[in-house]
Amino acid sequence: MVAFVDAVLALSEDLRDFPWRRTRDGWAVLVSETMLQQTQTTRVVPRFHQFLARFPTPADCADASVGEVIALWQGLGYNRRAVNLHRAATAIVADHDGEVPDDLDDLLALPGVGPYTARAVAVFAHEQHHGVVDTNVARVLARAVAGRSLGAREVQALADDLVPDGRSWAYNQAVMEHGATTCTKRSPDCGSCRVAVTCAWRERGGPDPVTGTAFTTTPQSTFEGSDRQGRGRLVAALASGPVAREAVADVVDWDDPDRVAAMLAGVVADGLAVVDDDLVRLPG
Repeated sequence: MVAFVDAVLALSEDLRDFPWRRTRDGWAVLVSETMLQQTQTTRVVPRFHQFLARFPTPADCADASVGEVIALWQGLGYNRRAVNLHRAATAIVADHDGEVPDDLDDLLALPGVGPYTARAVAVFAHEQHHGVVDTNVARVLARAVAGRSLGAREVQALADDLVPDGRSWAYNQAVMEHGATTCTKRSPDCGSCRVAVTCAWRERGGPDPVTGTAFTTTPQSTFEGSDRQGRGRLVAALASGPVAREAVADVVDWDDPDRVAAMLAGVVADGLAVVDDDLVRLPG
């Protein structure tokens, strides 16, 4: 495993240049990690700059209405993330004097912050000693280190054990980068892989150990015609102003009244909209 860690650390000298890799500001890291969930980096970069220009601190975000945050989020999808980020900013102001905490338990207590995001902030903002596990990391560890499928606890324990003292930021960034660019899900580039000499899967052969490994990506349902598409259309329309309740079906282009009503109820329940006097609008 020492050889694997050394090979990964060598990769850290060639990371792609992203704005969130140039900062140790906890708020900027939290914003980036929230945006990057299920969204490509190319879409996130411009929105990351726009968001921080409008909300440079948790206090700025908390002082705004959740509707303003949702409106600025448009184009990134999964709008519930914007609601959770606003809630997290409010908690940071109320409970941590406006500073993103560095304690893992405090991070996990923030609304909408799960195990991955909490560790990502702890490592990428505060350089603490944790393994950060996303789908890319789980894939690399299953193939290159274990050579077999791994359960959730195994992946996290292995990730934590591999972090070298004093190099948590560089190591975790490099493992994630390797999984995103070389040790990819469908077409791993084993021929140019600089970790290949230590790869357990290459040595043992057999089926791809990613199959059955925790945290690896599961296929998403088709977007076209989905509830996700309808929700997105409605929230995008609300960003321009209120929509009459009776017009929601036209906005989402559905002709099933029951489906429209269920979708609207879900949007309201998730804090993405409110209904007042037969008008649907973003939360105040």
